[in-house]
Amino acid sequence: MLLAIDVGNTQTVFGTYDGSELTEHWRVSTDPNESGDSLGLMYRGFLDLATIDGICVSTTVPQLSRSYEEFARRYTHAPLLELGPGARTGIAIRYDDPREVGPDRIANAVAAADRYGAPCIVVDFGTSTNFDVVSSDAAYVGGVLAPGIEVSMDALFARAARLRKVDYVEPETVIGKNTIASLQSGVVYGFAGQVDGIVERIREELGVDARTIATGGLAELIAPHSATIERVDPFLTLEGLRLIWERNV
Repeated sequence: MLLAIDVGNTQTVFGTYDGSELTEHWRVSTDPNESGDSLGLMYRGFLDLATIDGICVSTTVPQLSRSYEEFARRYTHAPLLELGPGARTGIAIRYDDPREVGPDRIANAVAAADRYGAPCIVVDFGTSTNFDVVSSDAAYVGGVLAPGIEVSMDALFARAARLRKVDYVEPETVIGKNTIASLQSGVVYGFAGQVDGIVERIREELGVDARTIATGGLAELIAPHSATIERVDPFLTLEGLRLIWERNV
């Protein structure tokens, strides 16, 4: 059984694979101060670690790399592969410095190219909203980074004393009749418009109508209101980790 772990700045998504089938999955908050022991206790509460024979991890929190090494060594008998320089991904990475690319972005590109074909664009709604581009010859060629939905709204609430946090849900109408509905409309339609504007410009630059796939925690909220997102794939990053694991063992 493979344990695939996507450690983001805000949330960690992990799941188990039996062959190519995602059998279980979970989402928890990321704590950058976790030790190997605390990770062991946490994961032991979700699954039987004795059944794990491989671990593939992507982390955007560098200080957790050593903690995951300790977790794998002390609590499992499974080899650990951390996605980073030297890992075989199966795709060319055409970036000025490939070491600067977040490993989750590479995993998304690998999975999207495999599942949906090239060219394609991945929009990942996380702490930042990432746009990652796979060219017609199935190479990762870069992308766009924008402030994420929750980060943007937290900044607004921190600076506007009369505004308060709202649930991230679709409003009944675009024109809000109260402050809560107005904020919700801004979230849904503002970020859908951002996605469409950026994707259209990427497609113009590529010179092809690249298929666009959304992933991440708030993808289901924004995608129905976007004219360019064609598919939501909530576990795209985990699928990329699975494929990269298979290409390295």
